[in-house]
Amino acid sequence: MKNRFLFFFMVLIIPACGNQSGKKDDKKPSTGLIVHQYSPGSFGFDLEILENHHKIILLSDTSGKALAAVSPDWQGRVMTSSFNGKDGISLGWINHEFILSKESRPDMHPFGGEDRFWLGPEGGQFSLFFKQAETIELSSWKVPEVIDTEPFETIDYTNTHARFRKSLSLVNFSGHTFNLLVERDINLLTMEQVSNILGTNLTGLESVSFESVNTITNTGNKPWNKDMGALSIWILGMFQASDSSTVVIPFKKGDISELGPVVNDHYFVKIPPERLIVKDDIIFFKGDGKFRCKLGVSPKRALPFLGTYDARTNVLTVININLPENNTEYVNSLLEIRDDPFSGDVYNSYNDGPTKSGDQYGSYFELETLSPAAFLSPGESITHIHRTIHLTGERKELDEICLKIFGTSIDKIENAFQ
Repeated sequence: MKNRFLFFFMVLIIPACGNQSGKKDDKKPSTGLIVHQYSPGSFGFDLEILENHHKIILLSDTSGKALAAVSPDWQGRVMTSSFNGKDGISLGWINHEFILSKESRPDMHPFGGEDRFWLGPEGGQFSLFFKQAETIELSSWKVPEVIDTEPFETIDYTNTHARFRKSLSLVNFSGHTFNLLVERDINLLTMEQVSNILGTNLTGLESVSFESVNTITNTGNKPWNKDMGALSIWILGMFQASDSSTVVIPFKKGDISELGPVVNDHYFVKIPPERLIVKDDIIFFKGDGKFRCKLGVSPKRALPFLGTYDARTNVLTVININLPENNTEYVNSLLEIRDDPFSGDVYNSYNDGPTKSGDQYGSYFELETLSPAAFLSPGESITHIHRTIHLTGERKELDEICLKIFGTSIDKIENAFQ
């Protein structure tokens, strides 16, 4: 990959992006060829590619080690992050070739990014991803432009915070119109804040962590109800796939007759056992980007944490959300008309892979979280908080966090599919 990029992109100095003063900078992005001052796989390398395409807001802690690149043009999306400055590894998945090609696709634009804003449901009679005149089949699937290629308005930003908003109008598969305001805040989290979220000491560990605080408000004149359908805030994080990446999802134990199935693994194809393991009260799922499949966990089974560990890079990633208690009505995104359109999942994990035609978005997997179905009267709002916590350091310290948060060890995660 390194030689490939060095061959295609000649050297030309590009100014470092980001505005550490907190003042708005209207400087246009460079239009020349890219100077790769940083090695492929580093945060700096991805930053050069992103800034060459458009403006990036660079969030940073006071040390300059914890960094996050945020794109206003792509809905206030957190593209990638680093816990060791621009020379550190890039922790999000960035689709270099697609971004540089500036091509357009009819279904979605897979730019990448480890925290992107979407709205559900994806499937069913209240879907936002299928037109009324079409059938609910993957060949007709399309992401609405307002959450795919249209920019969000930047309200303000500082070194550690960025705020965006967008007024939207969407029509679902049943023909009902939703008028809403989206407000999205991105906050870089301190080590103290992360320690409080995890309830554990992080001394000796390196970290970069951030949260997106996502609010939607019904700006129309009709309530959103079960007859017309309801929206759901949907946050998706795209991470670099590898043979050493394992998704970890703890769940509530209990009888199926009371809590339902542990895993919903029927989104695309039945997930084979060599890719999905359920043991005691934990789910292991392969994040290798080689087989297209997706799983979900229902609100009766969900806990506030899920994550992934990459044994190759020794990076532990924890996702945390504000999980409401006793709310079991979530939009159902299976790609079919449903009798139970509000029996959906809180969490999803998607592993990309080639389709029958050989097409593939990229080598990535996703960790996704959703808000409950938003049954909002005019003027009412719902907020969904999605936190991404990256940690690295001594294995012993990471193991203690895994045992506390996930109830399993680093060894068990690393060897789950051995």
